[in-house]
Amino acid sequence: MKSPTQPLILTERFTRAVDYARVLHTEFRKGTQIPYMAHLLGVASLVMGEAGGAIPVTEDMVIAAILHDTAEDHGGQRTLDDVEEKFGSNVARMVEGLSDTLAEDHDKKEGWEARKTAYLARLRAEPEDVLVISAADKLYNAKAILDDLKEIGPAVWDRFKRGPKEQLWYFHSLLEVFEPRLHSRTAGELKRVIDEISYLVATEWPGEQGATQSEKG
Repeated sequence: MKSPTQPLILTERFTRAVDYARVLHTEFRKGTQIPYMAHLLGVASLVMGEAGGAIPVTEDMVIAAILHDTAEDHGGQRTLDDVEEKFGSNVARMVEGLSDTLAEDHDKKEGWEARKTAYLARLRAEPEDVLVISAADKLYNAKAILDDLKEIGPAVWDRFKRGPKEQLWYFHSLLEVFEPRLHSRTAGELKRVIDEISYLVATEWPGEQGATQSEKG
């Protein structure tokens, strides 16, 4: 019989984290008019949806989900230090684990392949709390791609630095990290969504599957 876990209770720290992210993230989702906060709240909602499961979900995890892109997209190590000061070292640890770069200048980040390869290598060694949030982040992104793929077709890939070949490589590589360690609804749903994206690309637009963004022009 599974032992009961502590119920997830959100305090004013969660409210402060939402406000911190709201002030920092004034941008919109790539190629849309959707406020970036929709992504952050969506990821936090997926993490909260794992409460009561095999991996205990804490308020720190929910806060880290809200703040997971703060350092990566807005100031690097300087912002991470601020997150640690305001929300504690445990939240900062998770935010760092969820960041594929800590470059202070967003325009001087490492190349896409280098960042993703390094992130995958680090993710294999991260504890389960980081994996839960990362899987939620990737599920939200994958579902958005799938929805847009059904609506506008392969034009969706123009919003990203890389095309379907590279994006699917990244998603499948993430699954190789998640599947052995995460037995959660989020990880299972991520696989289903990625499989559907792969199927659509292979059957509806087979020319897209092997094309890189540079080859597409």
